[in-house]
Amino acid sequence: MKPLEKLVVLDLTRVLAGPYSAMMLGDYGADIIKIEQPGVGDDSRAYGPFIGKESAYFMSLNRNKRSMTMNFKEPAAKELFKKMVAKADIVLENYRPGTMENFGLGYDVLKEINPRLIYAACSGFGATGPYKLKPAYDVIVQAMGGIMSITGQEGGEPTRPGASIGDIIAGLFTTIGIGMALYHREVTGEGQKIDVGMLDCQVAVLENAISRYFASGVAPAPLGNRHPSITPFEPFTASDGFVIVGAGNDRIWARLCNLLGREELIADHRFVSNLDRTNNEKELKVILDAEFKAKTIDEWMALLEEAGIPCAPINTVDRVVKDPQIIAREMIVEIEHPVAGKMHIPGVPIKMSATPGSVDTPAPLLGQHTDEILKEFGLSPAEIEELRVKKAI
Repeated sequence: MKPLEKLVVLDLTRVLAGPYSAMMLGDYGADIIKIEQPGVGDDSRAYGPFIGKESAYFMSLNRNKRSMTMNFKEPAAKELFKKMVAKADIVLENYRPGTMENFGLGYDVLKEINPRLIYAACSGFGATGPYKLKPAYDVIVQAMGGIMSITGQEGGEPTRPGASIGDIIAGLFTTIGIGMALYHREVTGEGQKIDVGMLDCQVAVLENAISRYFASGVAPAPLGNRHPSITPFEPFTASDGFVIVGAGNDRIWARLCNLLGREELIADHRFVSNLDRTNNEKELKVILDAEFKAKTIDEWMALLEEAGIPCAPINTVDRVVKDPQIIAREMIVEIEHPVAGKMHIPGVPIKMSATPGSVDTPAPLLGQHTDEILKEFGLSPAEIEELRVKKAI
């Protein structure tokens, strides 16, 4: 058993935030029915890189799902969707607010059909506020939410993090909201609407940047790879690259000084406390870089690990996918796609002892499961063909 088996999710999402949330639900057993536009499908089907004619981008986000097509511009499709909602547990969508209402399929309509329905909407700015109708992409909310203003090298231009965290974090919060709504429904029998704004989620993960601003009145700026409040907590230059060292308290700092043979730094008035070290970070960085240049990354890793000092090389992606810890935790899995063939994708990060998740099926072809799904919802072959004639599917 998986924890979400027998849950039926009608997934209207596309590109990244919504599909990421649906993928998580599918990894843990939910039946994800991905409803796509006929002939076109999810926008990300057109995003590279491609393996043959299939988008690797799309395939990386849509495993453990089934695909059917539906054209909401046709009345027959709207009526079909309402019939499916009556038997579904969750509707997940990431349209701009008001789109589903324009189709006549908003939450107020659907909850009358199924009071137990959990309706999860993830949009750029949420369903309320002056920005609710503004279009948004990941980079838009990263820019507006402040994360870019504190990312990058000190004195450099604002920088977008290398992963689409504006989308991914919103997808994670949407999944958390669905989990809480499922528990509420288990207790009360009532469904509800979940409204997640990507911009809200960016503000929620600014961490101590918010508290630093209110404490000092000064807007935080990029600091490169160092931590704003903990020192040393950054990369240092070895003879062949960089080694990250995280000395999160005075005990680890003392161990580092002893390892380097620089015991005098422990009592140096500039570096006695973490606050002192943070206030004098630039001076300390020069001293430590000079020490680290004497050995290679591998040599430093062996010494630091033996001393119990948190450390890491800065791995490139090719090293990440071969890392023994990543392999041991099954975080890179191989799956067979009917068109693309064998491919490798990230595994399931939440390990559960009794009801584990897993990657079972590859991303679907567009409309691959339309007939199969509609038969499960009680439609006859003749009724399915009639929907095709009406261009509803």
